[in-house]
Amino acid sequence: MIGIEIDDFEPGKIFNLQRSIENLPLILEGIPYTVLVALAGMILGLVLGFFLALARSSAQLWLQLPARFYISFMRGTPILVYLFVIYFGFPAVGIEINAVSAAVLGFGTNSAAYVAEIIRSSLSSVDGGQWESSRALGFSYWKTLQRIIVPQATRVAIPPLANVFLDLLKATSLAAMITVPEILNKAQIAAGRTVDSMTMYITAALVYWALTLLFSFFQNYLEKRYNRYV
Repeated sequence: MIGIEIDDFEPGKIFNLQRSIENLPLILEGIPYTVLVALAGMILGLVLGFFLALARSSAQLWLQLPARFYISFMRGTPILVYLFVIYFGFPAVGIEINAVSAAVLGFGTNSAAYVAEIIRSSLSSVDGGQWESSRALGFSYWKTLQRIIVPQATRVAIPPLANVFLDLLKATSLAAMITVPEILNKAQIAAGRTVDSMTMYITAALVYWALTLLFSFFQNYLEKRYNRYV
């Protein structure tokens, strides 16, 4: 059995505030890479996910079936394994890709599967009568999407899409496994230098938390911005 001696418990052994502050600048150096990978991955996921959603909703089987397969495969694939395939596997077939690009590609193409389902359900939530009204007014398919359907669907999609982004932001810690110098990677360096892994990893966790709070405020702004379409 594993026992814990309460009498031996010392808070300083769990988290050393002074050591955390001293090493915080090093850990903060990873923020630009964390944000870059998360934002670039999300943008790629949004673009790819939008077209996947349209293909998934199409009545044409040659569009629908590949989209269904892609979404199923990506949702059923551990992102860490996928990162390893891209970063370590691609060079074996002659495709060289740096760590940051591999992370963006991995997170972007993986998140696209989740984004596609969110966009598909959001587009479906818009009253079908608006499509009919648009056709009666002579609007094309793409103009109807741009001017009428997408603005209304965006308000519905923002909360779940924001959750995908926040999950992506935290998941960038996995990029440390392919040498991307993001927050967790810097925390690992600090842990090795100070021989205080607990303090460094708690500090990294607090930095991730601060980032998610910051982007949560931006989410609230977007929700208010699109309230007019409700």
